Amino acid sequence: MLVLTRKIGEEILIPTHGITITVLGIESGRVRMGITAPPEIRVLRGELVQQGAKTAKEPAAVVAERV
Repeated sequence: MLVLTRKIGEEILIPTHGITITVLGIESGRVRMGITAPPEIRVLRGELVQQGAKTAKEPAAVVAERV
């Protein structure tokens, strides 16, 4: 696991996969992040994958909304 400290507006890049993670906001112990990835890469919240594993073979159908 890589642990980083970032400020609002700073990015984390995964260039070999075309993924950019941007810190959008920080408040009350929560971090708001934006994730940009190619359409063929699914971006899921961890708890949705865990819930999906309990009820189906595929991860939960709800994915991050692409904007």
